[in-house]
Amino acid sequence: MTAVTDEDQTDHAQDAVSEDEDGSPAEDEAVESGDAVDLVEDEPEEPGDEHARGEDRTDSPDSPDSPDSSDAWDDGLIARRVNEAVAAEPVAVVETRGSGAQIAAPLAYDGPLRSRLDALRELVGLSRTRLDSRTLAEAGRVLDEAAARRRLSGQHTVVAIAGATGSGKSQLFNALAGVTISETGVRRPTTAAPIACSWSDGAASLIERLGIPPRLRRRPVQNAEMEAQLRGLVLVDLPDHDSAAVQHREHVDRILDLVDAVIWVVDPEKYADAVLHERYLRPMAGHAEVMFVVLNQTDRLPGEATEQVLDDLRRLLDEDGIALGEYGEPGATVLALSALTGDGVGELRETLGQFVTERGAPGRRISADVDAAAWRLRSVYATGRRTGLSEEARDEFAVRLADAVGATAAGEAAERAWLRNANRACGTPWLRLWRWQQDRLEPATGRLPLRAQADEEATARQRVEQAVRMVADRASAGLAPPWAQAVREAAARGSQGLPEALDELAARAGLPPGRPPRPGWWPAAVFAQASMTLLQIVGGLWLVGQIAGFMAPNLGVPVLLMVVGIIGGPLVEWSCRMAARGPARRYGMEAERRLREAAAGCGRARVLDPVAAELLRYREVREQYGRVLGAEAGVR
Repeated sequence: MTAVTDEDQTDHAQDAVSEDEDGSPAEDEAVESGDAVDLVEDEPEEPGDEHARGEDRTDSPDSPDSPDSSDAWDDGLIARRVNEAVAAEPVAVVETRGSGAQIAAPLAYDGPLRSRLDALRELVGLSRTRLDSRTLAEAGRVLDEAAARRRLSGQHTVVAIAGATGSGKSQLFNALAGVTISETGVRRPTTAAPIACSWSDGAASLIERLGIPPRLRRRPVQNAEMEAQLRGLVLVDLPDHDSAAVQHREHVDRILDLVDAVIWVVDPEKYADAVLHERYLRPMAGHAEVMFVVLNQTDRLPGEATEQVLDDLRRLLDEDGIALGEYGEPGATVLALSALTGDGVGELRETLGQFVTERGAPGRRISADVDAAAWRLRSVYATGRRTGLSEEARDEFAVRLADAVGATAAGEAAERAWLRNANRACGTPWLRLWRWQQDRLEPATGRLPLRAQADEEATARQRVEQAVRMVADRASAGLAPPWAQAVREAAARGSQGLPEALDELAARAGLPPGRPPRPGWWPAAVFAQASMTLLQIVGGLWLVGQIAGFMAPNLGVPVLLMVVGIIGGPLVEWSCRMAARGPARRYGMEAERRLREAAAGCGRARVLDPVAAELLRYREVREQYGRVLGAEAGVR
């Protein structure tokens, strides 16, 4: 630390407020306003230089403290007043580059906040492939700032003083510091660059994070009581948030995202300014616990007007959604004071001292940032509707695929094949011969079967596409657009090649190879049918023999044999057909079931499983989103 004289302090203050962001002095503004600007080097002075300069001033004949010049200073009234002013004005201290060498303990977040940050990091990681970078930008910024703040001092609290033009924030900044640090005056804008004041060592890294150069860093007046009360405080005086200079507003917006708390200074004339409420207070309503709203310049309000303005200010803050920390509840602190007269400044200093001593502002600020980032992502994860694929939708998809491959027709064909096999085994040979002849005599149909087959394939493909489309629509219902698109894309990828795969499955899982199985009663039925045929043949030969004269005439027996064979053959065939209905139907149903299961398995592997994977990922991110909100249960 290096003590400087009153002249040096004035030069530093003018240098601090006339600097741009890139550190170049605004000499032109000073020349236009008629003020002389002297640039002061901020390099640390060598030990002993200060005393050397003090000795030079004492021994010099021009020094006011020199015995040789005492008569010259004491003879005039102006000289005596200058001496009194110099002796009464506090001495400011410029923080040098070496003052930040002390290493402070890093910030430690509590368990719930660490859990929320981990959940937000996991949420961003799971969502990168589904959401665009702009949607996740704020969450990523919060994670970066939380990690950066955690590596820095946990013993310090960075508080910014923000306000509109003419609100008196620089005056309040000086009143809290106990010494003139930030320039005040009627020229606008007065504060061109942020100025930092630290009440204890070890805050250099925090101030560097704000982008404030060493020449704009100060130490308050050397007062043991004040230092003990505000130990750990880093106060930053910001440019006007409504400044006509765009660069000044950029300073304000950038630093407000980095500080641990904010003191908003308003005046009786512009406390209801729409720019303040709509651009800053309303968007930062969730940061009420790390926010002070100070009504300055109360010395300009007569009588009970201060309370009336305070009540109206509280009403506006309530409309902005800012919780007020009254009656012991968490929220913003609202105070009234006059930085000019000092009325109420002590109360603010005491409240600020308690706030800094708690050392909870950085964690509360990060927690509020997480809340704000989670609220911006609410429309992506918390849709308020039930999402997922129900069992009813899955079953309907399987039914549609089964219809597309013709599972019902395949079962009926299997049933007919079983009956046909039974008829062949148990039917009369004459009827089978007639059917064979009918099949041979059927006319050719040309290319009609090919056309019918092509039409069936096109219809089946359309049914498959419709089934995939319907299941994708049901699965994506209620999802945010990015996740709904991801579900539909997964279903579309699975549908590629699905009709061909279903056709192959239908060929493999349709009718089993070979003849249908025969029940145990078939041999008896075949023997009975053969016996009836044999009786017909024997009776016919007997009659032929009698007609030819080889056998004695006896029409009764051969006719009886033929009648029994002729009637018995169809009777046995009809009985077998009746008995074969049950097994044939079971055989057809089994074939249909196999085909349905095969189609459902193919659709599940190609479409439902990828869709379910996307829905599972969405369920995971919703659970992480619930943890970010601090809720144990999932989010609807």
